[in-house]
Amino acid sequence: MCNSLPSERRSWRLFALIGCVAVLLCSGSSCRRNRSNGFVIALSDNVKTIDPIGSPSVDAASERVRALMFNSLVKKDEKFDYVPELASNIQRSDDGLTFTFILRDGVTFHDGRPFTSADAKYTLDTVLGNSFAKSASFFEGAGANRTAYVKSVEAPDPHTLVIQLNKQWTGLLPNLVPIAIIPKGTYEPDTKNGKPPEQAIHPLGTGPFKFKSYDSTQQVLDLEANSNYYDGPPHIPTLRVRVIADANAMQAELRSGRVDIAPLATSLSPDAIKSLAQDPNLNVQKFPGSNLNLLTFNTKEPPLDNVKVRQAIAYAINRESLIRDLVLDQGIIAHSILPEASWAYAKPVTYQFDPNKAKQLLDEAGFRDPDGDGPQMRWTKPLLFRISGSSAAARQYASVIQNYLASVGVPVTIETSEFNTMRQLVQNGQFQINYSQWVGGNQDPIFYHDLFATSEIASQTGGLNRSRYSNPELDKILDDAKNTYDHAVAGPLYAKAQEIVGRDVPVFPLWYQANMVIAKKNVGNIHVNASGDWGFVKDLTLQ
Repeated sequence: MCNSLPSERRSWRLFALIGCVAVLLCSGSSCRRNRSNGFVIALSDNVKTIDPIGSPSVDAASERVRALMFNSLVKKDEKFDYVPELASNIQRSDDGLTFTFILRDGVTFHDGRPFTSADAKYTLDTVLGNSFAKSASFFEGAGANRTAYVKSVEAPDPHTLVIQLNKQWTGLLPNLVPIAIIPKGTYEPDTKNGKPPEQAIHPLGTGPFKFKSYDSTQQVLDLEANSNYYDGPPHIPTLRVRVIADANAMQAELRSGRVDIAPLATSLSPDAIKSLAQDPNLNVQKFPGSNLNLLTFNTKEPPLDNVKVRQAIAYAINRESLIRDLVLDQGIIAHSILPEASWAYAKPVTYQFDPNKAKQLLDEAGFRDPDGDGPQMRWTKPLLFRISGSSAAARQYASVIQNYLASVGVPVTIETSEFNTMRQLVQNGQFQINYSQWVGGNQDPIFYHDLFATSEIASQTGGLNRSRYSNPELDKILDDAKNTYDHAVAGPLYAKAQEIVGRDVPVFPLWYQANMVIAKKNVGNIHVNASGDWGFVKDLTLQ
């Protein structure tokens, strides 16, 4: 042991003692990583920008790190409803044209200056006055026909912000969620020196963590706890966000202990996550998620223009088996576009795996089995099933679905292409079936209007109605729901919408992906909501 060192060589003894101290300090899992990096949280996707409001595009990774440093006037709660954040109260006028935000007391920015309505006004005026990605949703139309939803933003006193609308718009609160509030005057470009605004290189907000440094080449962001955070300081004093896009590297870093937590590690396959769960130094937790895997049917393309064919496909696919055998139970069956946690969720028509029912519906649709006992194909030209070739999981899912459909006599050919190419082909209607995933967009029930309203048919407007589905009854319901602020009115309307869409099957929901979190054993208080937002990081503890 360390006390058996020779005494005659003091320099060697001193060196050895230092070594022994190092061994003692490093015994156990606590020395499995470099503590100088602080607490390390891993991301699977590149952070494209640390600019809180002015980026030309919006990506999930950048939004996750934004939430660590900034707050907004409004946030989503666990039911995906919109509630105050930097506001303490939100009042809406009877005509729906005026929103008054009463702001929280005692909120300060990271540099110590107090947060006031002047800062909120400055932020919104900056967003509305520029062509940022986050600005577009505050306008309708395009080009010369573009008009603003917001008429004015006023700050009558330090604790009050008033937003006047040009017309009733239920989208105001949802679109305020991603708008990070910044201090007045901090987004002015340095035109003299040709530099971007200070916020784009040194973010300054009110959030639970303060910016320290960012290396865009190495994709490393260092933060420190905001001890003056209005909702209580984080338990973790320093935080490093590392992007580890490669799945093998992610597994190696988790096993070595150089990463403390990897929430929603999208680069990891279900097999990899299952393997990591066997590591005695790691803790793998599963939380309900909202990201939706689904099939989209082109309802204008025969034979999928026949609702019974679409229903037959739904009955022919064994989702329980897909989730158990391919997703390894890291998901649950989806019966609706909306996540189950949504305030507007209503379980619609459900499709259990029933090949005989599928065959019966195909017979009723006029596509009879040639010999009555087949899997003989019911028509000669296979359905065109488009997927992204860059996704190994998509290829695997599509192959299994192809076999399920072949077993009831529906021929399918799978075509793969690069993701952006595939998306363009689908928008142009050059498909019959498409596998895809919605990340975040389905959290608001207004998504039903985007996805199924006749006015949103993709081939005409570039909208999201890629199924080309059109139903006047549904259009009326969705318009009524879209234009009311009252959940008591909108809830039954969205329930009816889910019933109609479930019956007509323009899309077939497969499963909601679970939010999987891999962390070291000593990381505690992990509570991830269905949206997968990183708000939980503030409350993490280290044992």
